[in-house]
Amino acid sequence: MSGRLRIPALAAVLALLLLPFAAPAASADGPTVRLSASQAGTGGSVTASGSGWRPHTLLMVLICGQATPSRGVIGGTNSCANGDGRAVTTDAEGAFGKKLPVAEPPVPCPCVVHVATATGAKAEADAVLQVAGHAVEPLPAEPSGGRLSILTDTRLTGSGGLLTWFGAPPSRTLVFTVGNVGSSAVKNPVFQVGTSHGVFAPQWDDQQWRGTLAPGGKARISLPVELSAGAHGDYTVSLKYGGRVLAEQPWGVGRPWGVTLFWILVCLVVPAAVFRVGMAVVDRARPRAAGGVRHRGRPRLALRMPALRAPDTSATSTSTLPWFTPDSDPGTAAGRLSAPHDDSPTSPTTPTTKGPT
Repeated sequence: MSGRLRIPALAAVLALLLLPFAAPAASADGPTVRLSASQAGTGGSVTASGSGWRPHTLLMVLICGQATPSRGVIGGTNSCANGDGRAVTTDAEGAFGKKLPVAEPPVPCPCVVHVATATGAKAEADAVLQVAGHAVEPLPAEPSGGRLSILTDTRLTGSGGLLTWFGAPPSRTLVFTVGNVGSSAVKNPVFQVGTSHGVFAPQWDDQQWRGTLAPGGKARISLPVELSAGAHGDYTVSLKYGGRVLAEQPWGVGRPWGVTLFWILVCLVVPAAVFRVGMAVVDRARPRAAGGVRHRGRPRLALRMPALRAPDTSATSTSTLPWFTPDSDPGTAAGRLSAPHDDSPTSPTTPTTKGPT
C-alpha cells in the first residue's frame, strides 16, 4: 500500500521540478496579449497584459477597428485610436501590464486591442475587445485569386551624395522578391510604401509595379523611397499590399552636416559684413578735417619731403657775382653796373688850356 502512495508523490515532485522549464515552451509560440474584460464602453478602461515578448522592449498598445486576431488590423494604424494609445516597456522576462482607456476607433468594429513593438524586430498580437455603443460592420472581403508573399528579405540599396550632405532629400531603393501563392495571375500590383520616424505612424505612398505574376511565379521588385529634405535619424520603411504589411526595413539616416557648416559660416560672415557696412557709414558721416581733407580708415604713416620754397622776391634783385665780395660789389656800392667815374661838380667835363695873358 505504501508503494502505491510513493508513485503519485514522485510524479508530483517531478511536475514541480519541470514546471519552470514548461513556461518558456509555452511562450515559444510567440507573444500574446490578454484583457481584463472583453467588453467596455467609452470612458472606461481595460488592463492589457502579455508575455512572450522580447525583454526590455518598447510596445505600443492601441484600440483598433476593422480588425480580428486572424486577419490583423486591415487598415493599419490609421484604423486605431492613436490619441488614446499607451506605451509600455516589457520587463526582463518579456511580460508587461498596462491600463488602457477605452476610446472609439475611427472605423467601425470588430475591434481589437493591438499590441506591437515600436522599435527593433517586428512583433504583434491582438485580443478581441467589444467597444459598447460603437458601430459594427462586416470586414471587407479578402481578395480572391492571386496573393503575393515575400520570398526574400527586403533591403535598401543606394547611398547619399554631396547634395544629401547639404540637406537634399535622402533617397533609397527598396528591393525585394515576391511570389504569387494564389490560384490566379496578379497584374500590375499596387504596393504601399510607408516611412515612419520613431513611434509615429507611417506615411503611405502608393506605387505600382508594371508586370504580371502568374500563379507560382516570382519577381524581383525595386521601389523608390524618399524622405523629406533635411531628414535624419532612425526611420522604418514598411511595405504593404492588399491591406497587409508584408515587410519592414530599418533605415538610419545621417545628419546633414553641410547645413550646420553653412549656418556657422553665415553666423561669421554676416556680422563681419554688417560691421564693414557700419564702418563705411560712420566714415562718410564723420566731419571733414581742417583743410577739407577727410581721413578714411586707419591713419597711415606718410613720408613728408621738405617743401621747396620759392626765392624771396622782397630781397634785392641784384645778384652777387661769385668773384665779388659783398663789400666790393660795384652794384651794391654805386647802385648801378657802370664803370667808375668822378662825380665831383667842380671837375670840368672838358679839359681847358690857359694861354698867356
